[in-house]
Amino acid sequence: MASHRFRPRYRGLAWSAVGVGGALGTLAAALGFLAVPLVGGVLGIAAGVAYLASPTWRLEVVTDDNGLVVRSPKRERFRLAWSEVVKVIASPTTHSCFVDGGAAENSLLVPGVGAPAPYDLEDRVQLYDTILAHVAADKVETVETLEQAAAAMRAAATTKPAPTEPA
Repeated sequence: MASHRFRPRYRGLAWSAVGVGGALGTLAAALGFLAVPLVGGVLGIAAGVAYLASPTWRLEVVTDDNGLVVRSPKRERFRLAWSEVVKVIASPTTHSCFVDGGAAENSLLVPGVGAPAPYDLEDRVQLYDTILAHVAADKVETVETLEQAAAAMRAAATTKPAPTEPA
């Protein structure tokens, strides 16, 4: 059984928001509480702290021979047996994948380079390898990057078939 905790992916951006917000707030206070800079500073600090303190960072993915579980310390979010996996879209170059559990609430994105997610996972490569080792090969679609696969799916969904002429 292996555990992979969710981690904030944009820590630098959050700390920058806190720093810039603090500097802006301090400057506004020093200049006599100018409303707009003071509010902007407070909002920057609040946004950065909210991201870093998010309950998401207490989530973890636990894998074993039966499947995977996404859980928090208080409750289980979802459980997905390996046999219930509908499809895995995997990028070996970025070690990222999307595990389709049949519904959005039962699916998991293991983000890598180019994958749109505000989180990362500890030991992402190990989790990626574990998923591919347990899911049947006929359910795995290999792509260059998840970002390119998502763009191709969006393009295919918006492409309308050519109208047919009546006979």
